[in-house]
Amino acid sequence: MNRLRIVAERGFGMTTLVWFRQDLRVADNPALAAAREDGGGVVPVYIFAPEEEEIWRPGAAACWWLHHSLDSLAADLSALGSRLVLRRSGNSLGELLALARDCGADRIVWNRRYEPLIRVRDTRVKEALREAGIAAHSFNGALLHEPAAVKSGSGGAFQVFTPFWRRCLALPDPPAPVPAPRALPVPAHWPVSQTLADFQLLPVRDWCAGIRAAWLPGSAAAQVKLDGFLRHSFADYAQSRNRPDLSGTSRLSPHLHFGEIGPRQVWHAARAAGSALSADWRGSQFLAELGWREFGHHLLYHFPRLPGEALRANFRSFPWKSDLPALRRWQRGETGYPIVDAGMRELWQTGWMHNRVRMIAASFLVKDLLLSWEDGARWFWDTLVDADLAANTLGWQWVAGCGADAAPFFRIFNPGLQGAKFDPAGRYVRRWIPEIAKLPDQWLHQPWLAPPEVLRAGAVRLGRDYPERLVEHGAARAAALAALSSITSSSVPT
Repeated sequence: MNRLRIVAERGFGMTTLVWFRQDLRVADNPALAAAREDGGGVVPVYIFAPEEEEIWRPGAAACWWLHHSLDSLAADLSALGSRLVLRRSGNSLGELLALARDCGADRIVWNRRYEPLIRVRDTRVKEALREAGIAAHSFNGALLHEPAAVKSGSGGAFQVFTPFWRRCLALPDPPAPVPAPRALPVPAHWPVSQTLADFQLLPVRDWCAGIRAAWLPGSAAAQVKLDGFLRHSFADYAQSRNRPDLSGTSRLSPHLHFGEIGPRQVWHAARAAGSALSADWRGSQFLAELGWREFGHHLLYHFPRLPGEALRANFRSFPWKSDLPALRRWQRGETGYPIVDAGMRELWQTGWMHNRVRMIAASFLVKDLLLSWEDGARWFWDTLVDADLAANTLGWQWVAGCGADAAPFFRIFNPGLQGAKFDPAGRYVRRWIPEIAKLPDQWLHQPWLAPPEVLRAGAVRLGRDYPERLVEHGAARAAALAALSSITSSSVPT
């Protein structure tokens, strides 16, 4: 039977469901724009179905962000004369079919996600909806380019960033972002909605004070952050991006992950700012960071087993240790290495860590402690507000030397030297480790080398006020290289 006839017989007008996922914005939202152009009523819907994510369901910090992001989206939709329908379910397909029946929707649209399990689910959902006589369409609202559209010279996937990004830059520019609509047409009948509290995203015991102080979720906040970064930090980004003691990064990662701002919006705003500074705007280091985000999704799309399997086959037999006490000390920021501990404490308190410090802390876990990159990836997944499967997997496999375009395993960061190089005045360490703040700069990043009189003057008793080193870096480095020599060489799979 014709869909229009079905809708007419039910007494409804033309209605489109917009299935929101990680695209929690009304501006430059391709699915929402398509629904509005259809001419009928629009029903925005969010279905919280963490069971379908299996082991990669949102972590605690991400759940906090999701709660407030959905609250912000609901307010944005209300300002357009619409509303956000919320459903908690372990079955997105069943919920979509029920919603379509409730409001007589003959079309469902959404923006694509690229995680392996979600791709399988979405394919099944699209097929089932069409079999039920409901039109189903998906759009690219999360990336500059579809992963399948960026191909190497042989037609396959890229495994090195530089040629991947070069190919991306050779493609036509992403379309210009579309402004938010002024209003959304309402349906003849609104389906019943649950409340945001029904999702139980906020913790029972309130441990979120530091995250609340550090972040404001939502599209408006994302735009303010982008504008401020382009105005104050963009020009110096290449020089300041590695300095955790400076406000040199955009801090847009959680906003991008939840889709409160889209990559096309960031791309075109940065392009305009870059063009004003230099004719070579395509060489912008900041745009290259968007490229790394694209690269992570490209790898996850083409190598879907990556979240639980090293890309380089020889590392699948690496002799990782199992040492829960050491892992706990790393998680708590009690390793005895100030730059590592500062980063881990920043993560615990704010749900975020500066990227340079993420690399140092990750290197310490996998190379000084010889604990698996998967242990680190799981901890970051639960504690980061910007926890993203593609970025998290890419970053950890890069540091561990077992992924695409990875840093060689034998390149092992010395945490004391890294701290002195990237936090030269010690502002970052002193902020997060106040118990050693009185130490002079010379000894701050390596307090175990400080003379006893310096420690006394700084009111620091190693082992009591601040931990002794969990391992001695030189010995740990030698052990890491010995472990590396135990695995056979293997090429990256094609």
